[in-house]
This record gives sequence, structure tokens and C-alpha cells, in this order.
Amino acid sequence: MLAEAYGKNGEIEEGLNVLSEALTLVEKNGERWYEAELYRLKGDLLLMRDGVEEEVEGCFRLALEVARRQNARSIELLTALSLYRLWQRNGKFVEAQDLLQNVYEGFTEGFETKDLQDAKTLLEVL
Repeated sequence: MLAEAYGKNGEIEEGLNVLSEALTLVEKNGERWYEAELYRLKGDLLLMRDGVEEEVEGCFRLALEVARRQNARSIELLTALSLYRLWQRNGKFVEAQDLLQNVYEGFTEGFETKDLQDAKTLLEVL
């Protein structure tokens, strides 16, 4: 939450430092319950910093992998939305739509939540 707050305040490096510390603790302690979200936030902050897009995409892909392994559907959706926006920016329209569609179709409830409504809106626009 602190890293996200730093990002919203434009303090990208501070947010990345917090995430680095958190990811070090994940490795040290083996407590991985929030790992996917940490990688997603890292990708978002790197993107705000105009980071290398391969590094940003790598963070998002790692977050997707971890979220899927942990069956963390909400984090998977948030990550898919982040990756969707990155790919749209880079002209990867088909890949972006396919990813978001696949994640969205995996939900059977919760369609009133903001994230699922955002995903639905993006898919309808395409």
C-alpha cells in the first residue's frame, strides 16, 4: 500500500524501493501471498518512470504467472488490465484483447466490481 501511495504521489523511486524491500522479504521468508501484486505494482511504477518496456512487461508477466499459480483471480485481472494497457500502447491490440478476454471469461461472479466493469468496458470498446 505504501508503494502504491508513493506512486500516486509521483514518488516513483521511493515506491520502487519499498517494493524491492518487500520482494526481498518474500524471498527471505517464503511468504508469497502478496507476491503477484508486488510484481504488478513494480511494473506499474516502472511504467510511470518511463522504464524499459521489456522490464515492465516482465514484471506483469511474472505477476500473471504467480497470480495464476496461487489462483488469485482478482490480482490476475488487475495484472491483465495493466498488461492490456501496455500492449495497447505498443499496438499489440489482438494480444491485449485475447489476454483480457481470457481472464474476464474466467469469472462467474463479482461483475459489479470496478475491475470487472472496467474490463467489460474495454472489451466492449474493442
